[in-house]
Amino acid sequence: MKIVRKVLDKSVTILEITGSVVLGKSADELSEELSSLLANTEVQAVILNMENINYIDSTGLGEVVGHLNRYREGGKRLRIVKPNETIVKLMELTRLDRLIKSYPSEEEALEDIFK
Repeated sequence: MKIVRKVLDKSVTILEITGSVVLGKSADELSEELSSLLANTEVQAVILNMENINYIDSTGLGEVVGHLNRYREGGKRLRIVKPNETIVKLMELTRLDRLIKSYPSEEEALEDIFK
């Protein structure tokens, strides 16, 4: 798994994830990255671009859901962008699509963040 961090300004960061997010090193790396941004007082929102994730297991999805709750509790926003068809189906099967709203583009996620 590879994570590319794009800082739009000090308050919004986009994380582009490529590869697989599974139990072990990749899920831990994603967790550490999301935790680091959550702890950064300047960052108010993170957009998680999932377009290039080719596989995510329950551990990887659990990290995203867990951080979504922590971001909400911390008064910050975490948005998911461009999940592929497999991730959408997994979210529907687990009914996480009712808890996690995803966006078709980074622009639409940004619009929602700044409402």
